[in-house]
Amino acid sequence: MTRFRFRFPALAAAMLASAAMVPSARAAVYGDAPACAAGSTTPALLVWLDGLKDRKGRIRVELFPSNDKDFLEDDFVLQKAGKDFRRIEFAAPAAGPVAVCIRAPRPGRYSFAMIHDRDGKHKFSFSSDGVGFPGNPKLGWSKPKSAKAAVTLGSGVTEMHVMMNYFHGLGFSPVKKD
Repeated sequence: MTRFRFRFPALAAAMLASAAMVPSARAAVYGDAPACAAGSTTPALLVWLDGLKDRKGRIRVELFPSNDKDFLEDDFVLQKAGKDFRRIEFAAPAAGPVAVCIRAPRPGRYSFAMIHDRDGKHKFSFSSDGVGFPGNPKLGWSKPKSAKAAVTLGSGVTEMHVMMNYFHGLGFSPVKKD
């Protein structure tokens, strides 16, 4: 009986961890949703977007090679050079939780960014648009180092929350809720 008691918490923890990887039935998953389905072995990132300032414009999610030179580089430059790059873009949903699945070209380390393009002009505006990175690094006036925005993806789904940051005061930070 004692042996069972020690094994059960480990089994329960494993079951809860795998259940956490599957999006809630109430949350729409944008992007490559089949890659984040339960039991998928496709390397993919399931991102829960937190802290949207509003529901205007478009959301853009991008995976880049994990090095400072290629991080946030123009997609045409990366594609012309044959480098790994993926983008998902969709209209900001009117309400509800935002979950985005982005399939990776292969398992490995990638740098990752989310942009809230509030004016829909497809060009980042410091004064209005929001940005988010894995690990939610402190943001100043320049882009973070690739290592601060990196995520390692294996075979299957990696899940994370990303907090959006918007410009106010002397830099970027999450929107303060009253």
